[in-house]
Amino acid sequence: MTVAPNAPSLGFVQWFRLGERAHALQAADALDAMGIRHLRTHLSWADYRAPGGDAWYAWLLPMLGRRFDLLPCLHYTPPDLSETGRTSGAPRALKSFADFVDVMIDRHGDSFAWLELWNEPNNLLDWDWRQDRDWLKFCEMLGAAAYWAQKRGKRVVLPASCPTDLHWLRLMGERGLMNVVDAVGIHGFPGTWESESAGVWRGWADVVAEVRDVVSSFNPAAELWVTETGYSTWRQDAAPQLRAFTAALEAPVSRVYWYGLRDLADDVIVQEGPHFDERHYHFGVDDTDGRPKLLGRLLRNGGIEAVRVVTALATPAIVKTKPLLITGGAGFIGANLAHRLAGEGEHVLLYDALARPGVEQNLAWLQRLYPERVSFTLGDTRDRASVAQATADATAVFHLAAQVAVTTSLDDPTDDLQTNILGTFNLLECLRRKGDKTPIIFASTNKVYGDLGQVGLDLIDDAWAPSDARLRRQGLDEDFPLSFATPYGCSKGAADQYVLDYAHSYGVPSCVLRMSCIYGPRQLGTEDQGWVAHFMLRAVQRKPITLFGDGKQVRDILYVTDAVAAYVAAWKRIGAVSGRAFNLGGGLQNAVSLVQLLAHLETVLGRPIDIGFDEWRQHDQRYFVADSRRAKEALGLAAPVAWRDGTILLMREIAERHGVTLPGDAHRTTPMMVTA
Repeated sequence: MTVAPNAPSLGFVQWFRLGERAHALQAADALDAMGIRHLRTHLSWADYRAPGGDAWYAWLLPMLGRRFDLLPCLHYTPPDLSETGRTSGAPRALKSFADFVDVMIDRHGDSFAWLELWNEPNNLLDWDWRQDRDWLKFCEMLGAAAYWAQKRGKRVVLPASCPTDLHWLRLMGERGLMNVVDAVGIHGFPGTWESESAGVWRGWADVVAEVRDVVSSFNPAAELWVTETGYSTWRQDAAPQLRAFTAALEAPVSRVYWYGLRDLADDVIVQEGPHFDERHYHFGVDDTDGRPKLLGRLLRNGGIEAVRVVTALATPAIVKTKPLLITGGAGFIGANLAHRLAGEGEHVLLYDALARPGVEQNLAWLQRLYPERVSFTLGDTRDRASVAQATADATAVFHLAAQVAVTTSLDDPTDDLQTNILGTFNLLECLRRKGDKTPIIFASTNKVYGDLGQVGLDLIDDAWAPSDARLRRQGLDEDFPLSFATPYGCSKGAADQYVLDYAHSYGVPSCVLRMSCIYGPRQLGTEDQGWVAHFMLRAVQRKPITLFGDGKQVRDILYVTDAVAAYVAAWKRIGAVSGRAFNLGGGLQNAVSLVQLLAHLETVLGRPIDIGFDEWRQHDQRYFVADSRRAKEALGLAAPVAWRDGTILLMREIAERHGVTLPGDAHRTTPMMVTA
């Protein structure tokens, strides 16, 4: 992980509930993957005295101590020892906290060099600093524990108040507590708990300077640490989380602990009560299931430097003219569409959550090619406020942002629904409220027709074909009944219908393109989506390819320049096509089965490809070929690139990217290829 020379060391905050062994191991592995070496976690006095508590910490602390520079935060008074009968109260015998610290050093001192002495769950809510007895108790309790911890060879961190209370800090110094600590903590959550726009948050430099001024008057040698900071993405707003993270790493302190690794599970009860404030539940760089958000992905793939690069890319641009807006603009089709539009002199605003690994490369490529014509907003269509800002000056919207894989929708239908339905609805509502007839061109899918199980099929030459002569001769047209299957089919189908209805009900000019399989340059093909590019990537790298089913399922593949031409035509002809949906694919002349395509790739490579088979995927279509005649007529589309020619173009691009020379191809050019 690359760190600037004077930057603070980065750590993470992660709490573990009693007995959560699997969670603790998963968290440790995730932090390892991000290159994190400092970990702050709680050591609950109350949990330690609970049944199983001793055994829990006897396992947890050594496990974490072997893998990280561990900072245990000691707090929570056992209710039976508390003067209030709650974990938030001071112990009746103040010295008993120092005794607990002594026991922890005896039993687990090999696992940590530093410890943080706290004894309240949330900034001493039950203490009244105006009453001498309260803060005197706190000083006496922590002072004794800190003094003894230092005598035992440990270094001590004084906990932070949140928000920073300089009066409290000065009282701690006047009572001598500052003399028995080695570092002083600071908390701050700009943009979440501390409002930046209202001036409540003055910036890390000012906050640290104020704390340093107080601490230095009592203990000039004490280090300053940001022991807890973070940003809640409860609005699905990844960009502010990146900016808050990079800003924290510019704080003039020795160490920064970021809160936290994973979002809180729904069943966790926070101080105010279950889901009293939704912000509590979304501070993670990963979601509750451990799936990385943008910050988590960047930390795993490039570390702090990758975060800084993307944060710089995501700096809000000043758009000098009313742009064409492309949601999902850093993706495969979006990047190719932006390339054409900017190349023709249009100003383009890309709006993308950068959720798909690698798409930031497309963004950097476009900004390098068209620095004056391509702007970027890091945003998620689920964030209505962000969408409203992005659409405010747009003259047209190409809506490509989506959750794009059937498999992913089956794994996480909630995310699929929110991204595809709510994200589209937010866009439509923002355009409706604008009231200026801004058109929207929507990327739908052939999956709105379901798995097509009702279509009788015959097997002909390694490819399924309809038994019905008309379907075999023409493909499926727009009159074919809609039939939503899988969460992905439902979400895209619902969005498809919403877009059409907003044209009919509210007069928002719109057009829907129900795409078959699109392929071409800048496609990051995976096993779940972008199968043509995925096959080529695996073949070029001599890796095995798995076919789900018999491999004889058929698609009409379409080269991306032809797809882009359809989007541009739909925009330019929106007056004639508003409220209509078109099937968009390569048609019968570009219909090919998976095994037929692989046989073609073997010929291009001049060698066999390692192919394996697995069970059919749920609701996979065995046959889909679009009847694109209506789209061709209404949009004035030219004949599409033949699939053998288009796949050779993409194969050359992928081979060149991986330093592979195709047989007899070393000196050939690729006239249609979109290159970086």
